[in-house]
Amino acid sequence: MSGEKSSKLYVIIIIILVLLIVGIVGLAYNFLFGGLKSETEPSTVSSGYSQTVSDETDEETEVLPENPINFKSLHKKNSEIVAWIRIPDTNINYPVLQSLTADDFYLHRDVNKSAKYAGSIYMEYCNSSEFTDRVTVLYGHNMKDGSMFANLHKFENPDFFKKHRYFYVYTENEILTYEVVSAYNYSDKHIMNSYNFTENKVFKNYLEYILNPRSAVKNVRKKLDHKLTTDDRVLTLSTCLNIGDGRYLLQGVLVKDEYTR
Repeated sequence: MSGEKSSKLYVIIIIILVLLIVGIVGLAYNFLFGGLKSETEPSTVSSGYSQTVSDETDEETEVLPENPINFKSLHKKNSEIVAWIRIPDTNINYPVLQSLTADDFYLHRDVNKSAKYAGSIYMEYCNSSEFTDRVTVLYGHNMKDGSMFANLHKFENPDFFKKHRYFYVYTENEILTYEVVSAYNYSDKHIMNSYNFTENKVFKNYLEYILNPRSAVKNVRKKLDHKLTTDDRVLTLSTCLNIGDGRYLLQGVLVKDEYTR
């Protein structure tokens, strides 16, 4: 019996030793290789973080400036409102209209199409409502109360002309920035009917004229953001003279075109 007990005890001791050895080997494996695994796992987190940063950066670069004009609200009032014009430090901060029935429809009508002597700021049907033509002309009355385009005459003052370099047009999807090239007295000649601006030579001559107008009353910007070429787009603002017949013109060239949200 004593021999049988000894054999059983021996087997138990062997089993215990085997279990101890397996436990020690397991601990050693975790100690040596477990740390390596914990070091490799963060690479996945880092990769996700980099992707997140990249996505956020892409979104930021795609954010468009907000359009300050609520065209949805304006179009409920009148669908023929195609733009808005603003010239800093003047009263010129108005919607721009374009009639589909008669060029001079808004000559003596307000934005509600009601009769009003002061009329509205408007463009003729021959011009693109998106201001993509080589030359676009906007008309407005020279009102004694300073409304409509009367404040264009502020640009007769050399100091005012020098300090006010840009003006802005807002369309439904864009902000257009124009640099003031010149302002001067002009004849009664109808610009859009008198020139074929699709011809390069005609447009080039027009650009040369606005850079050097033949008028006793004129201001011309000596240094522009860039040299004018036939690739440019000009916006001509036209109103009556204070005295006598003819027109007073403010010429601007498009220098920045931003899409809006």
